[in-house]
Amino acid sequence: MFKGGNINQLMKMAKQLQNQAARMKEEIEQMEFTGTAGGEAVKVVAKGSGELVSIEISPELFESGDREMVQDLVLAAANQALREAKEKMAKELERITGGLGIDMGGLF
Repeated sequence: MFKGGNINQLMKMAKQLQNQAARMKEEIEQMEFTGTAGGEAVKVVAKGSGELVSIEISPELFESGDREMVQDLVLAAANQALREAKEKMAKELERITGGLGIDMGGLF
């Protein structure tokens, strides 16, 4: 069992972890992540918040006339950028919590 002082210490540490995680989440939400597809013929930049920032499509892709291929490449590049943001968030959360699998109160 925990003694009174230990529970208070544990609660204080939990609050500090939660504050650290909240700051880290805000920082990552502002970071930009890049996804590419088709040998970098399509490049998508997204913020860690999930907001798309830009999409670049090589002019050669339009010359192919294959609309479905262009759509698939844009989708693949966007998903890659968003996946990288999510992985960064998970890595940083694991670093903060020491891999303890602590629930950070719905922050993520």
